[in-house]
Amino acid sequence: MPFVKTVKSDAYFSRFQVKYRRRREGKTDYYARKRLVTQAKNKYNAPKYRLVVRFTNKQVIVQIVYARLQGDFVLCAATSKELPRYGINHGLTNWSAAYATGLLCARRALTKLGLADKYEGVAEPDGTLKLTEALDEDDAPRPFKCYLDVGLKRTSTGSRVFGAMKGASDGGIFIPHSEKRFPGYDPESKALDAEVLKKYIFGGHVAEYMESLEEEDDERFKKQFSTYLADGVGSEDMEEIYTNAYAAIREDPTFKPTEKDKDWKAETLKHKVNRLTYEQRQTGIQKRITAFKAGQSAQAEVDEDEDDE
Repeated sequence: MPFVKTVKSDAYFSRFQVKYRRRREGKTDYYARKRLVTQAKNKYNAPKYRLVVRFTNKQVIVQIVYARLQGDFVLCAATSKELPRYGINHGLTNWSAAYATGLLCARRALTKLGLADKYEGVAEPDGTLKLTEALDEDDAPRPFKCYLDVGLKRTSTGSRVFGAMKGASDGGIFIPHSEKRFPGYDPESKALDAEVLKKYIFGGHVAEYMESLEEEDDERFKKQFSTYLADGVGSEDMEEIYTNAYAAIREDPTFKPTEKDKDWKAETLKHKVNRLTYEQRQTGIQKRITAFKAGQSAQAEVDEDEDDE
């Protein structure tokens, strides 16, 4: 087919439709969002939940969100900045931290909904695919269901997004997924190596890299893992740290705000200028009028004395 140049005439611009703001900013994939948000009409206004996973340079953010006409509402949220409370002080953006954050968000949401005791998930992860199933009891509540929302993140095999999803799934939330994007999956044999996935869950890949880097380049190792070494954390401590952290998350997933060094509200109020009431403004005006009149009378007396002289 020959090249056809688009003639941008008045007719073209009169029909031009500006894309949504978040599409122009490159923040939202509306093609994917439409399919994640649209709920079946026979669900009678029941919310369709999404497990939203986002990454910044310093933390992992996991939220359970549902959409309404007014906008998105967050049911529950967790960030990897909360992990030091459970003993994970380093590597707050790696695969294992994403798993821990997903686990924390799932346990927090189920505790909020009163389902934590009924759906405990996988307490001892072994790297196999285990979806949360409904209970056999009569009149038992169905498992809490949500869908993974990766945003603009590329869904390559072994991505940290699926680490957060695996943590939430092991935490007791039903998230429909397969094993094809977990680390350790071989597309040729179409099988998952459970040992590789288990290694990633317990930080084994970080420990392995620490050992290899220490052998190859000791100077770079000391620079790259300086915070680990300052706290006395070695490659042999990784599995124990994450095992204890996962147990602590299950024991108490509730949110606790961090203690602030200062009372920042009081610090802010110190510099706040309060607006005067109507009575205070009128009083101030009268004082200025009185002072002005007093000054005028004093000036008049001075002028009279000068005239007498």
